[in-house]
Amino acid sequence: MLKVLAVHGYRSLRDVVFELGPLTVVTGANGVGKSSLYRAFGLLSDAARGQLIASLARAGGLSSVLWAGPEFVSGAMIRGEAPVQGTGRRKAPISLTLGFATEHLGYLIDLGLPQAGDRTMFFRDPEIKREAVFAAPELRPSSVLVERNRSTVKVRSTTALADLGWRLPPHAGLLDELSDPVAYPDVAAVRDEVLSWRFYDTFRVDADAPARRAVVGTRTQVLAADGSDLPAAVRTIIESAWARPFADAVADAFDGATVQVEEASGRFELTMRQPGMLRELAASEWSDGTLRYVLMATALHSPRPPSLLVLNEPETSLHPQVLPALGRLIKDAATRTQVVVITHSAALVAELKGRRTASVELTKRLGETLVADQGLLTRPRWNWGSR
Repeated sequence: MLKVLAVHGYRSLRDVVFELGPLTVVTGANGVGKSSLYRAFGLLSDAARGQLIASLARAGGLSSVLWAGPEFVSGAMIRGEAPVQGTGRRKAPISLTLGFATEHLGYLIDLGLPQAGDRTMFFRDPEIKREAVFAAPELRPSSVLVERNRSTVKVRSTTALADLGWRLPPHAGLLDELSDPVAYPDVAAVRDEVLSWRFYDTFRVDADAPARRAVVGTRTQVLAADGSDLPAAVRTIIESAWARPFADAVADAFDGATVQVEEASGRFELTMRQPGMLRELAASEWSDGTLRYVLMATALHSPRPPSLLVLNEPETSLHPQVLPALGRLIKDAATRTQVVVITHSAALVAELKGRRTASVELTKRLGETLVADQGLLTRPRWNWGSR
């Protein structure tokens, strides 16, 4: 289970570290950095797929996503006694750093810009300056298992870190290049952990949404991120051990309604039967909220649950009367897999409260995202190290 997430220098997340539970609810007003936090999870996933540099390029390059405020925020700036400004000369290199720790292993990746004078036309592309796989809970010299410093890679032997003798290019990451589970089991374990994460952002539910269409009927254990294979994913659940919980979740939200899958010439299409209706309703007739809830129920009842499921604003377009059912659905899923919910719905937050729920409220001060009520004694143990 993921225990700690850490982000440094990404958009408004100048230095954010917080703990996660089996179910973690991230809340806060609009504009405090919830979406940036969601994207930070995605960047770590991109690192495991070897797509991190390309992902940052699509966002406009490293300079477009870096923290834009001062390197240090002084007490005088916070009190309004001094203007918010830089110090004139940086004390630390330009850096976007991401990391996490599970119960057993941790991972950190540090990105920066190419050095002046490097012979490359890709001078706007970020470079991977530093990576580490370490024994949880904290990065220390004695806990490092695999270390990458610029192009040099070292792996811990019996007593010390040993240079592998070959060099990594600045755009290639440890998790992608050292994925052999036999030669580098710790790197492979971290990569497998991150690759199993799943992300569901706001699904399309308009009249032309992919989820409303019939699809080729093929067994689908994991719902696509855009919901385009929804009928096949629902049928896979119906033919699995999760059929009853899925049916109960739909009936809970829509007064005893049932979702069925019709087949014609190898193509699957969703229908819903509701008490009092004389005919079944095709997915093309469902309300936006109905379709979104069925999408969420399908994602949360996957026959192949991930190690971590991240939901961004799952309450969007749902009627307030459906939020209690959504809350019960999410809490039930959190007994099978770790779930992070990013939301600004007070009603959903209230439904998700419980003994196993970790609550993270984000606030903003001078443009910087902060974890509310977090101080030096309540901040999780985390060490960024240095280049």
